[in-house]
Amino acid sequence: MTLYIKHMVSLRCKLMVKYELERLHLKYIRIELGTVEIEENITNAVKQELKLNLAISGLELLDDKKSILIDKIKTVIIEMIHHSEDIPRVNCSYFISQKLGCDYTYLSNLFSEAEGITIQHFIIKHKIEKAKELLLDNELNLTEISHKLHYSSVAHLSNQFKKITGSTPSIFKSLGELRKENLENL
Repeated sequence: MTLYIKHMVSLRCKLMVKYELERLHLKYIRIELGTVEIEENITNAVKQELKLNLAISGLELLDDKKSILIDKIKTVIIEMIHHSEDIPRVNCSYFISQKLGCDYTYLSNLFSEAEGITIQHFIIKHKIEKAKELLLDNELNLTEISHKLHYSSVAHLSNQFKKITGSTPSIFKSLGELRKENLENL
């Protein structure tokens, strides 16, 4: 039986789900971002208890098909940007459509209706979060970050970065370095 869990986006979330499954004596086959495959079907009472326990951790057990599909879209995007070594070179809409086996127009309309933003805007927000992470890691320069995230130019990345964060990448990076210095001087 496959269960779908909303907001499951990190290793910490996976560990929390594993803990709750073990607490309820549910044997699982695998735990992935957004999904858990368990060995047997569970009763509604156990499902409700799991749902309540996950909610305490900020996770949500999904029941309806549209919510599950929206969560799958988010998971594909998060994995693509944050958990893969390199973002695929293909068009994101094509990648998402192929990964989920659904028409992109349908996915896009469903996502926009439910989330209030487009899939493209969701992707941009996550690419900027990844850029922030890479800037603070201090291992890549802005040109390399721009290339890694498949921006057409550094200017394009900088413009989107400023729209989302309100500051330029260089100001963001210098503030991050200043915070590190202040912490080191405590």
